[in-house]
Amino acid sequence: MLAPLLTSLTLAMGSPWWEQYELRDTYLCSDRGRLVVERNDAQASILSGRFRTTLFRQSSDLPGLRYSNDMLRLVIRGDVLSVEQDSQKLECLRTDDA
Repeated sequence: MLAPLLTSLTLAMGSPWWEQYELRDTYLCSDRGRLVVERNDAQASILSGRFRTTLFRQSSDLPGLRYSNDMLRLVIRGDVLSVEQDSQKLECLRTDDA
């Protein structure tokens, strides 16, 4: 279930330095809170409160950047992040960290 991702409205601290993520984006997920996605060409981490999981890049001819692990799939298309687990799908919009 997507609930563990959104149980906390606070932003996660971040990933370990050795993972060398080049990009860090914050997404607003309706009234459910915020997610932070850190990523590079090979992998991504999704963070929400104390929850953190790593996903690996999938090659695909479909539009968007795709990352997945055994539990989740992320699809990034422009400013829209889709988080999918089983038959559940959550869409979030990228925000500016001001």
